[in-house]
Amino acid sequence: MSERPIHFDIPHLCNTTAITLLVLFSQLLVIILLFAGDELSWGRFGLMSLFVQWVALASAGILCLLRSTIARMNIVMGSGLAFALVMAVTLFVSLAAEWLVGRGPEPLMRISGQLIIAGIITGLVFRYFYVQQRLRIQEQAELQSRIQALQSRIRPHFLFNSMNIIASLIATDPDTAESVVEDLSELFRASLNDAGNQVSIAEELDLCERYLRIEALRLDERLQLKWDVAPLLPGTRIPLLTLQPLLENAIYHGIQPLPEGGTIELQIRYEDDFVVVRIVNPIPPPNQVSESQGNRMALQNIRSRLAVLYGTQASLKADTQGETFVTELRFPAVATAV
Repeated sequence: MSERPIHFDIPHLCNTTAITLLVLFSQLLVIILLFAGDELSWGRFGLMSLFVQWVALASAGILCLLRSTIARMNIVMGSGLAFALVMAVTLFVSLAAEWLVGRGPEPLMRISGQLIIAGIITGLVFRYFYVQQRLRIQEQAELQSRIQALQSRIRPHFLFNSMNIIASLIATDPDTAESVVEDLSELFRASLNDAGNQVSIAEELDLCERYLRIEALRLDERLQLKWDVAPLLPGTRIPLLTLQPLLENAIYHGIQPLPEGGTIELQIRYEDDFVVVRIVNPIPPPNQVSESQGNRMALQNIRSRLAVLYGTQASLKADTQGETFVTELRFPAVATAV
């Protein structure tokens, strides 16, 4: 598989933060150039500040306007065009300055010196942009690898159990078995989806319903469900296969050990800019409680996936409350264009 071509990605320079940093950096450059010269005066400081700020802000404005065009070019063409634009702006401002306030002999030497200084600084800045871009690409690749590894550890836990259910239905109820195969195929498709892919909460709940239909065939009336889902905001997304493993834990460590079964409660609500998912399941008697390795591993995998995607903004808490086990998932309700 060939490596994707690298494009020259210029940061967005037209927001308040970028402009503020650009002005401060430009003024620092003026101070350095002023002390490197032969003359120290407020007049020279003012003229140099005016010149450098005009070059910096005009260059940033042009690069902002052509940012999307440059991003579609390869690294050589994009960086070359961006460099040429900055040089053109510098030349234009230099000629304008010579025409307005130019004093003394050898204007060509002054303009050449300004172009050389601008070229060196622009080259260093573009080199910094390129290094930062390569670091982002590397971090994204490592992020995808981490998510892929975590997601692949979750898959077998529920897929193999579902296959056993299908095997038990083929001989006795082929129609139901066919329906289960359709549900399982959707679960397979989801589990083989791109690592780190995010889907709408409605899609994630649909996968949960397919899984629960399979488990309901195995547990029959022992499995009862109570859903309380708030109206879903358009564009709110969740990492794929996040809720299903939590429901699986509730079944295998709460419902299955109880001869009479029990009820799993699923609640989804919005709190400010966060989605809060709460899953409640009964707890077996003390002599039947087993904190299995699979339970702890599934919870830890989901915590790791959330940490990779959201950092400290997401959390997953699981604890005993009275005669129930409560799992609470909290993550940002980031709305995207639909």
